[in-house]
Amino acid sequence: MEQFAAVAVAHFLALLIPGVDFFLIARTAMTNGWRAATGTCLGIATANGIFIAAAFSGLSLISNPTVLAVIQLAGGVFLLYIGVAFIRSNARFDPGQEAQAVQATWARGFGLGIASGLLNPKNALFYLSLAAALAGASPLTLAAYGVWMFTIVLVWDVFVAIAFGSRQVLTRLERIVPWLTKAAGAFLVLFGLAMITTVSVQLLT
Repeated sequence: MEQFAAVAVAHFLALLIPGVDFFLIARTAMTNGWRAATGTCLGIATANGIFIAAAFSGLSLISNPTVLAVIQLAGGVFLLYIGVAFIRSNARFDPGQEAQAVQATWARGFGLGIASGLLNPKNALFYLSLAAALAGASPLTLAAYGVWMFTIVLVWDVFVAIAFGSRQVLTRLERIVPWLTKAAGAFLVLFGLAMITTVSVQLLT
C-alpha cells in the first residue's frame, strides 16, 4: 500500500507539470470546445498506455541511445510543426458551432494526441524509471498499476479539457484565446528547437 501511494503520488505530480500534452489539450478545448478535445485526451492516454505496457513488460528499446535520439529528433520536428500551426492559427471559438467542431476535429485530435504522447521521450523515460522501481512486483500488480495510470492520465486530461473548454471560461477568455494560442505555439517552437539542438550536439560530439 505504501508503494502504491508513492507511485501514485509521483505519477500524479508528473501530470500536474504543464507540458506539450497540456498545451495541445488546452488549445483544442479553447478553439473547438471540450468535447472535441476529448479525442486529444484519449490519444494522449493511449500513447501513455503503450509506454506503460512496454516499460512494465520489460521492453526497454527507449534506453538505447540511438533509438532515444531518433525519438527526440522526431519529437522536436513534431513540436515545431504544432508550434507553427498554433502561431499561424486565428483561434476563435463560436459556441454555436461546437457540434460541428466536435465531429470535424475529434479524430484529428486523437491522432495528434497519440503523436504528442509517443514523440515525447520524457513520457517513456518516466515510465521506465517507475518500472525499475517496481521490478520486484508481480505481473498482476504491474497490470493494476498500468490500468490505474492510464485511467488517471485520461481523467486528468479530460478535466483540463473541460476546464479550458467550458462555455463560461471561453466567454471570459474569448479576447485572449488567440494570444494564448500564439504564446503556446512560441513555447512549443522553442521547446522543439532546443530538443533538436541538444540531440544534434550529442550526436556530433
